Order: sequence, then structure tokens, then C-alpha cells
Amino acid sequence: MAELRIRTARHTVRVAAPPKRVFQLITDAHRWPQVFDLVVSAEHLSFSGGTETVRLWELIDGQVQSYVSHREASAHRLQLRFRHDEAPEPITSMGGVWLVLPKGNGSLVALDHYYRVAGDDATAAECAGLAVEQSSVAMLTALREVAELDGDLDRLWVSGTDSVDIDGDAGDVYEFLARAHDWPQRLPHVHRLTVDEEVFDIQHLEAQIRLPNGSLHATSTVRVCFPEMRIVYKMTRPPAIMRAHTGTFTVAAHGHGVRATAHNTVLLHRERFTELLGEQSTVEDARAAVREVLRTISLSTLGRAKGFAEARRPTWVEGAA
Repeated sequence: MAELRIRTARHTVRVAAPPKRVFQLITDAHRWPQVFDLVVSAEHLSFSGGTETVRLWELIDGQVQSYVSHREASAHRLQLRFRHDEAPEPITSMGGVWLVLPKGNGSLVALDHYYRVAGDDATAAECAGLAVEQSSVAMLTALREVAELDGDLDRLWVSGTDSVDIDGDAGDVYEFLARAHDWPQRLPHVHRLTVDEEVFDIQHLEAQIRLPNGSLHATSTVRVCFPEMRIVYKMTRPPAIMRAHTGTFTVAAHGHGVRATAHNTVLLHRERFTELLGEQSTVEDARAAVREVLRTISLSTLGRAKGFAEARRPTWVEGAA
């Protein structure tokens, strides 16, 4: 049987930012969900022999796809090689390389792909080539936009973790967090919400959220649910002050009960926070405002989950047989 043909594609972009800054964004998989619009979540699995293994969830044509990527970075060459364990049909295998080159006062980024198509079918190959082109252009465009943001990028990232201890069952806590369908009746900050769960445990949410100042914001969110363990999500249409907003709910045993935790990560939209918070506002003002809103909403949600789960605890009557 003849070996399938290896097909190649190269896409490039000029970036008005130093190569080191660009390369750090490429190699930091934990920040990919905030940098790249397509990436919903990234989970670090292992690091061995210079190779990092990461599971990524991506939103492609409205559908969430997951694959494991093996990545090997060379800081000296400003190069990141990758190989995917799985690939969406009709692609049977895929690998490639990110390469950052100094160019004038900025950088030139090249993204190469090498892949095979099932049966070497011409129609399938054309579809695969178009998909590779669309995703490559989208990722390079997003990389350029983030790398070219003014100032210290680290200050534009805002993260926070809030936890509540619950004297209840993990299944009840998870049920409250997973059944977003019921949130308009259960959470005061959810004004309106619709859920599309065509694929089980993959949820697409359209909502109107009331912020602590009383304003309403329309948001779109995709969530990936792992029963009774965690829910990862990404706002595909976040509030204007945020360029990206991702998060995780986790439920874990703690003492005689469980601990529910909400973790949020935001990349601030630098061009917008001054018009929203005032011309004299600073990055620190925006960080503080966003962190306070996220903390308020997270603790409200976790507090309602606590009340829901603890109300379901069995009531023991003294003296009952």
C-alpha cells in the first residue's frame, strides 16, 4: 500500500514586537486560550525529555474539538516544533513548526504545517488545506494583535481564584454549576440565558449578565464539562473591557465535604478600559475593577451552589431507627 502524500503549508505574518516577546506567547500554552480566539482551554499533561505534552480544546466552525499536542521548544532558534496525536477528519496526521525571525525592529513569524489526508482524496485535501489556512491566518492575526499591545503584557493579564467550602455532596455542587439552564432562576446576576447542548457536556451559552453596577452585558460562552470534577469555559463574546476571558469551576473533596473553586483569567482590552473607566484610568485601575467584578460574581455563584448542595443533605432525626 502506497504511503500517503505529505502535504505542506506555510503562513507568515509581520509583527511589530521583539522576537523574544512573540516567542514567549507562542511557547506559553497556558496563555493560548487568552491569545488565540480558537483555543477554548489548554491542559498541561506532562514534560519529559524537553517535550511538553498539552491537551487543547479548540472551537472550529462552532464545534469543540480536542487533541493532544507534543511540543518541543528551542529558545536558541526561537522555534517550536509540534506533533498532534489526533487530527480532525479527513487529516490522518499533522505536525509542524512555529519559527520567529528578527525583522527590522520587529519579527517575522512563520507557521508551517505538515499533514496527510485520508486516501489522498483530492476533494478532502482541498477541504483540509482550506481549514489549515483559515486556522493559521486566525492564529497569526491574534498573535500579532496581542504581541503588539503597548506596555508590559503581564500587567494586562488578570487572574483570580475564589473558593467556598461546602458541607455537601460533590455531585450536588457539580449539578448546580453544570445546569446553567436553571441559572436565571438561581443566580441574581444572570438576567437571561439560553443553552445549546447538542453534544453532551459541550455547552454553548448566550446570556445577559447584570454587573454589580447594574449594567447589563450580552455574552457568549462555550463550556466543556467533566462530570463531578470541573467545567472549563471561554467567553467568545466577553464584556468590552476584556479582550479574552476564560475560567474553570472545580469541585474537589475537602475535609468532610467539598471545596468549590472558581478560577478566572482575563486579558484586558487596553484600547477600551480608558473609555469605560475614564481618561485618567490606569492599567492598575482596570485590573482592580475587573478583579472585583469577577470576585463578586464568582462568590455569588459558589455561595448559591453551597446553599443548593447543603439543602440536599439528609436530615437525621434524633432517636429515629
